[in-house]
Amino acid sequence: MYEIMLIGLGGFAGAILRYLVSGWVQNGWATFPVGTMAVNFIGSLLLSITMYLSEYRGMFSEEMRIFITIGLLGAFTTMSTFSYESFRLLEQNELLLFGLNIMGTILLVFLAVYMGKIIAVNLWRA
Repeated sequence: MYEIMLIGLGGFAGAILRYLVSGWVQNGWATFPVGTMAVNFIGSLLLSITMYLSEYRGMFSEEMRIFITIGLLGAFTTMSTFSYESFRLLEQNELLLFGLNIMGTILLVFLAVYMGKIIAVNLWRA
């Protein structure tokens, strides 16, 4: 039951952060979902750092790792929003933006995971 509460509290905070960060980044962009792309990048980066620091440094307790990864970052990242927004671009015949959104998001989240690993490994060595 304790783990469920941790996940719920993390999810509560992550959903609010997603709303705030996505809205802040999206401000001024008309149709391209840059806010969603940004939170997916940031969430992937933070998830990678957290997991690699847990693995290499034992830096987080199991409870803290669950709170951050499943709760906070699980609610912060937006795969369902990404899918919907991509499909809407396709429906609106915005083929270039559709492709850019899919490729950009996929490339950025993989870049974020790689960057997170590099950051965590370098912290581990310090």
